[in-house]
Amino acid sequence: MSADTPDATATDATATDTTATDATRERDATAAERDADAPLLDVRDLRTVFRTEDGEVVATDEVSFTLDHGETMGLVGESGAGKSVTARSLMRLIDSPGEITGGEVLFDGEDLLSYSEPEMRDVRGNRIAMIPQDPMSSLNPVMTVGEQIAETIRRHQGASKDEAHRRAIEAMDDVGIPDAAERVDDYPHEFSGGMRQRVLVAIGFSCEPDLIIADEPTTALDVTTQAKILELLNDMQEREGTAVLMITHNLGVVAQTCDHVGVMYAGNLVETAPLEDLFDRPRHPYTRALIDSIPEVDASYDELPTLDGSMPDLADLPTGCNFAPRCPHATEDCRAGGDPALDRVSGSFSQAACIHADDLDLSESAAPETEGGRDEVDRSGEPLFEVSGLKKHFPAGDGAFGSLSLTRGESGFPTFERRYVKAVDGIDFDVYPGETVGLVGESGCGKSTVARTALRLLEPTAGEVYFDGQPLHELGDTEVRSLRREMQMIFQDPGSSLNPRKTVGRIVGRAMEKHDIATGEEKRRRVGELLERVGLSAEAASKYPHEFSGGQQQRVAIAHALAVEPKLIVCDEPVSALDVSVQAQILNLLNEIQEERGLAYLFISHNIGVVRHSCDRVAVMYLGEIAEFGTVDQVFSAPFHPYTESLLSAVPEADPRRRPDRILLEGSVPSPIDPPSGCPFQTRCPKKIGDVCETDVPDLEDMGDGHRISCHLSVEEMSERDSFIGTPSVDAPGADSD
Repeated sequence: MSADTPDATATDATATDTTATDATRERDATAAERDADAPLLDVRDLRTVFRTEDGEVVATDEVSFTLDHGETMGLVGESGAGKSVTARSLMRLIDSPGEITGGEVLFDGEDLLSYSEPEMRDVRGNRIAMIPQDPMSSLNPVMTVGEQIAETIRRHQGASKDEAHRRAIEAMDDVGIPDAAERVDDYPHEFSGGMRQRVLVAIGFSCEPDLIIADEPTTALDVTTQAKILELLNDMQEREGTAVLMITHNLGVVAQTCDHVGVMYAGNLVETAPLEDLFDRPRHPYTRALIDSIPEVDASYDELPTLDGSMPDLADLPTGCNFAPRCPHATEDCRAGGDPALDRVSGSFSQAACIHADDLDLSESAAPETEGGRDEVDRSGEPLFEVSGLKKHFPAGDGAFGSLSLTRGESGFPTFERRYVKAVDGIDFDVYPGETVGLVGESGCGKSTVARTALRLLEPTAGEVYFDGQPLHELGDTEVRSLRREMQMIFQDPGSSLNPRKTVGRIVGRAMEKHDIATGEEKRRRVGELLERVGLSAEAASKYPHEFSGGQQQRVAIAHALAVEPKLIVCDEPVSALDVSVQAQILNLLNEIQEERGLAYLFISHNIGVVRHSCDRVAVMYLGEIAEFGTVDQVFSAPFHPYTESLLSAVPEADPRRRPDRILLEGSVPSPIDPPSGCPFQTRCPKKIGDVCETDVPDLEDMGDGHRISCHLSVEEMSERDSFIGTPSVDAPGADSD
């Protein structure tokens, strides 16, 4: 190979990129002259397949929709419905063995499927940008966030290095990252999850795109951070006139952000409708089932309505309507013929892929609301689980001297002080037999650390923990391990907590053997019974975890916890990663098992609706401490602590006619290495009352009937407050008022 070959190659590449850029500019000029009433995005009969050893799998089949300039469309459905494949197909990001085999993607009148790859590179990140779900895997860990924003600006806008750096700081400032000029040189790991998501929003908007595709942008975030990100997207959209395609399984997010909605099932759009029409009168039974599965904060159900079954295997779709095997309204006509096409429903603006769409009235929920809710728990005896003064402090820094900091003492001479991360800093609560106690709060407030420390999975720094009368804090490791049979834990991600090299039968059966519950044939019988009890078949014992869906894996994890017949189960975000339909099944299952066996649960979640449905009492945590503790009705019906009020106001309601009066907290949770003086919440509290909040730590006082609160606001002032978050929303303009 000659020495000048690389230069020639580089010249060819440059020429190609220049040609692509010139072609793009020419198309942009042409697009500017087009009819302003034409949609920005017009997707026609999009079809994407994946070629496997077992044949061709159709991931999206004849998907069609339009999106106007400045409009927000929601794309919803369970996992496997085809939402993300649709989004990636629009941007031509389908890798082998996937292939787009049909349709058109008209963007400003030009078919993106006809573009060359260099031309598409000019579109991606420039005119169409994507905000992915997981910022930590999307951001380069070895580049500063400023470099990653500037790289996009330089690539698509032709800006100089200094100009791109300046604009990167502006972009960070626009998305609400404090001290942007100082933080522009920080790396992704130095930001919180919510701030990393803001960085992705900054990258997405940095080139002022015409279309943003937001793929589950708030799924892993707590409610306050989620509210900020959604507010940010709305503000940026209004300011820039950007269209947004919002992909999510959270219908509350859809109700508060979108103009119209598309519902996907098994690779097809089964319903499209204007936002309010979809919620007022869904036209497809699948849409009705998704809406009913949402646990609302201000509603009470004995049992959440569930959608039986699961998404069909795309390689083995049923005959007739794909949804027929799960549909409560299916007839023989539905099971015959082919899958119905998406057609306009007479007398409406909706489209539905259902042969009975004109006849079905799905305006009323199939979930009968009950006044009683959960039965009252008997707390007259001794608690099963009691935590008093629990603390867990971690050394700050790495190595033997990493936790030491240099300060000046009263004498003025320098001294070394050991610094700690005060993850949990004095927690008191109890759990009675048959009771569910919830722990809620923003990410980083110490919820999971409380659970792991209380169970002695982490050694406590201080405090007392009693389980069934036994002092866990005084027992040795061997004694604690013997009690583990009665204290089990269900983790958020079952895929990472289940051994991938063992069958489900061995995973569940191993726990029985370890604690001398059953062996041999008796063990196999009991494993089969347990799997059936959690909604799986006994034959599932021979399968491996990867052969199950996320919801089925969580059922395996529940079976594993039940195998040793515990008295207490700690549920650490057990449904946060699941679709609303699967979430409802798991919550109902946990409630049923609790009633059968009298189990106690410590339930950790940032989903307020889930906590409202599942818990008897709830502890609201902030910066390692409890801010408020009481029954669900005490805490949620009329929240007293300003932090609780802000959490509840941030919950996106699955009703487009109701607009929560959101209390958006400024800043983020302070560092537990250097917590603020006085009340931990005083740096962000909208009801701060002066020096007392900055200097005095409020006690967790009993306000009566076991309702405790840590706040300097007087009992009289809190009792007279009329901004209760039991009825937080106002009707949207034009909505009927009760």
